[in-house]
Amino acid sequence: MSTSINTHDGVTVFLTSATEADVHADGAVVGIQAVDGDALRDRVVAFVQERAQRLGIPATAALIDDSSHWTLTVEPDGRVTEAPTGLVTESFEPRPAPTATPTPTPTATIPTIPAAPVAAPTAAAAPAATAAPKPHRPTVEDLLSSRPRQRPLKATMGWQGRVRRMSGGLISPKPSATEQTRHDQTNRVQKRLDGPRTIVVLNPKGGAHKTTSTLLLAATFGRLRGGSTLAWDNNETRGTLGWRAQHTPHHRTAVDLLGDLERFENPSVASLSQLDDYVRTQVDARFDVLASDEDAAATSTIDEAAFDRLHRTLSRYYRLLIIDTGNNMRASNWVAAVAAADQLVIVSTVREDTAASAAWLLDGLAEKGFGDKVDRAVTILTSPSEKPDRELEQRLADHFGALTAAVTTIPYDPALVDGGTIDFDSLSAETHDAWLNAAAVVADQL
Repeated sequence: MSTSINTHDGVTVFLTSATEADVHADGAVVGIQAVDGDALRDRVVAFVQERAQRLGIPATAALIDDSSHWTLTVEPDGRVTEAPTGLVTESFEPRPAPTATPTPTPTATIPTIPAAPVAAPTAAAAPAATAAPKPHRPTVEDLLSSRPRQRPLKATMGWQGRVRRMSGGLISPKPSATEQTRHDQTNRVQKRLDGPRTIVVLNPKGGAHKTTSTLLLAATFGRLRGGSTLAWDNNETRGTLGWRAQHTPHHRTAVDLLGDLERFENPSVASLSQLDDYVRTQVDARFDVLASDEDAAATSTIDEAAFDRLHRTLSRYYRLLIIDTGNNMRASNWVAAVAAADQLVIVSTVREDTAASAAWLLDGLAEKGFGDKVDRAVTILTSPSEKPDRELEQRLADHFGALTAAVTTIPYDPALVDGGTIDFDSLSAETHDAWLNAAAVVADQL
C-alpha cells in the first residue's frame, strides 16, 4: 500500500496497510495500529490533533491515495475538515514486509515538496535546543475503543446450534429467525434505565389475570435484568400475590414494613438485604414479592399516604417496581399507584365481561386526567382456554390497539389453571416466549 499523509509541519504518516501506519516526526518513527481503517484514521487524527494542541495552531496533512489527493486539517479543538487538493507529499519508504524471495517490481515516483531553506546559525547566536515530541503512548481509552462495537450473534438453538457445537465452531450457520427475535427482545428488556421505574397492572374486575401478569412480568424482568425487581401487591386489604409466589420462611407483609419503615427511609443506614425480613425472595426467578395484608382479623388498610411512603422508600432499593392492584378504582391507594406509574399495563382475558371492564377502566382514567398514561399503556390479552375465540381476540385487539400504545397476546397454559404457587420452570416454551415479548413491549415504553 503506498498512501501517505504528510503534514505541513514536518510530520508524515505512511499507511503500510489498511490497519497500520508509520508516523515520521522530527527524525523519529512511531508505529500506529488499529482494528480497522476507520479506527486507524481516528488514531492518525488524534496524533495530528495532539500536535495542533501543543503548537496552538491548526495542523494540516496531505492525504494521498492511488486516485486522489486530499487535505486534512485538524484544529486544536479537534475539528476536522477535509477537501480535495492538488498537493503532493514527500515520499518515505514503508517498513518492508517480509518475503521469502524478493521480486523486483516497478515503483512510481512521488514528487516531493522541497523543504524551506533554514538559516545557518551565526557565531553570535547558537541554535536553540528543542525537545523532540514524545511518541503517542496507547492509553486504556485506546484499548477499550478498539473493542468490536457488536459481536456477531452465534447460533445456540435448533439445527444451527447443533451444527455449530458438533463442528466445534468450524461451521457456524446464522441463527434462526426465532433466535434472532428472542435475542432482540432480550436486549429490549435489558435496556438501560436512568432511574427507578414503576409499572402498574390494572383491571377492576377479579379474575382478569392481574396477579398472574404481575408475577410473570416480574419473573421475566428479574431473570434478564439480574434482580432489583419488586412485585408489590397494593391491595388496600388482602390480595393473593403473596399466596401465588414461592414460599419463604416469613409471612410479613406491606403492613409490617410500613410499621418499621423508618429503618429504611435513610439508605445510608439500611440495605437491601435488610428488606429480606419483609419481602419474599423468589430465588429462581430473581425478584422479590411484597405481599398485602393476610390477617383475616385485621381492620387496617393501606391508604394513599401509606402507599406514597412505601413507594418513595422502595424506589431507593429497586430499579423496577411492578404493582398489582385491587378491584376498587375509588380506593385512595389505587389512585395513588396510577399517579405514580411510569407505565400502565392493562390486562384482560379474552372474554367479553373482562374486556368490557378494562375498556370501562380506560374511559375512567381518561376522564380523571390520566389520558397521556392511557395513550402510552400496554394491553395484555391472555387466552382463558385451549381453544381461544379468535374472532373475539381480534376484536379486542382492534379496540385496545386504538386506545393504547401496543397490544400483545398470551397463550393458554394449563400450568396456571389451578391458581396455586406459580412454578416458572413448569411453563411451556410458548408461554415463556410470549411473556418475553410482553416484557419487551412494556420495556419499549419505559
